[in-house]
Amino acid sequence: MAPVGGTAVQDHVALAEIELCGELIIAASAAEDRLSLESIDAVLRVAEERDPD
Repeated sequence: MAPVGGTAVQDHVALAEIELCGELIIAASAAEDRLSLESIDAVLRVAEERDPD
């Protein structure tokens, strides 16, 4: 049961992970075959994290 008084706690890391999972599900459902590792990296924006620019 949620506490009364609006003291909801947001876990920003968990919310970001949920959003990324949702994006993977959407990409997988739109694909005709399994997603390649490169496609998964693109959905998760892995290259952006590795790029020092």
